[in-house]
Amino acid sequence: MIKISILGSTGSIGTSALDVVSHLKNFKIIGLSANKNITLLRKQIKENKPKIVAVGRDGLKNISLIKEADVVLIAVVGSVGLTSLVNAIKLKKRIALANKESLVVAGVLIEKLLKKYSVKIIPVDSEHSAIFQCIDGRNPKELSKVILTASGGPFRNYSYKKLSAVTVKDVLKHPTWKMGRKITVDSATLINKGFEVIEAHHLFGVPYSKIEVVIHPQSIIHSGVEFVDGSIIAQMGRTDMRLPIQYALTYPERKISTVKRLDLVKVGKLEFFKINPRNFPCFELALSAAKISGTMPAVLNAANEIAVGKFLENKIDFLKIPKLIERAMKKHCSVKNPLLEDILQVDSETRKIVEEMI
Repeated sequence: MIKISILGSTGSIGTSALDVVSHLKNFKIIGLSANKNITLLRKQIKENKPKIVAVGRDGLKNISLIKEADVVLIAVVGSVGLTSLVNAIKLKKRIALANKESLVVAGVLIEKLLKKYSVKIIPVDSEHSAIFQCIDGRNPKELSKVILTASGGPFRNYSYKKLSAVTVKDVLKHPTWKMGRKITVDSATLINKGFEVIEAHHLFGVPYSKIEVVIHPQSIIHSGVEFVDGSIIAQMGRTDMRLPIQYALTYPERKISTVKRLDLVKVGKLEFFKINPRNFPCFELALSAAKISGTMPAVLNAANEIAVGKFLENKIDFLKIPKLIERAMKKHCSVKNPLLEDILQVDSETRKIVEEMI
C-alpha cells in the first residue's frame, strides 16, 4: 500500500489528485491539508479517512513531516510550499511537485538538498512532466534544448492598449485549462511561463540559453525536447491535469487512466507562435530575475503574489501587476547563494514593500 500526503487538497491539483487516487489500487491517502475551504475538506476527510489533517499555513509543516507517507504531493500555491518541500526532502520522501514557486525562489538551495539527501522530484506541472517523460533514461549530453509550450492565455491576440481594460472576469476565462484563480492570472500575464523556465532550469540542469518558449494555443503538445541530432520528442495529451498527476504518483509505471483519450482528427491542427514581449512584460521580468539569480527570483514571486491578490480583489488594474513587480525588483539588491532564512526574509520584506506601494 502506497501512502500519500496531499498538501493543498482542496485546490484544483489536490481535488484532481484525489480523483486519481480513487481509481488506483494500492494507494491510500494518509494526510490532507487545506487553507480555507473547510466545507470541501470535511467531505474529503469523510471519503478518504486520512490519519492527519491540517488547516492553514502552520498545518502544512505537520503534513509534510508525516513519517509514514511514501509520497508527498505538494500542490499548494505560492512560496508557502517551500518549507514543506525542504521537510519532505530531508525525510527522503518521494516528492510529486506541483508548487513551482518553491523552485523559483530557492532553486539552487533545493538542488543542493536533493543531491545531499539523494531525493528525486517527479514534476506534476504538465510542461515539466512532459519534459521529464521525454528525457527519462536519456544521457543529458544528448540534449540540445528544452521546448516549453504556452497556450498564450486569453489575451494572446490583444494589443497592449486593449490589455488596460481587461477585468478579473476576462482574465479568469482561460481558453484551454481549468485552474485555480491565482495561476489563471499568472497564465494570463505569462509570468507563469517565466516561472516554468526557472523551474525547468533547476529540475533538469538545463542552462537558460537552452530553454525555448513557444505559444501553442491548442495546448495539445505539453512540451518537448530537441536532441543533438536535431530530433524532437514531445509529449501530447488532453488538457487534463489528472494525466501528469497520475504519472507522478505511479512512476515509473503507467496505469490505466479514466481520462478521455485524445482524438487527433478532432484536434485538426497544431499552431506555434513567438511571444510578443511588449504584451507580456511579466514574462520578461521573470527571465531577468532568473539571470540575476540569488534572491531576485524570491522578490519576483513575492511581488507577483501580492499584486495578483490585489488584482483579484479589484484593487489594481491588470497592467499594474508588472509595474509593481518591476518596482520591487529595482529596489532590491540580490543576495548571492542565499540560505533558507535569507529567502524567507526577502519574501516577507518584499510583500510589505509592495503592500506599501499599493
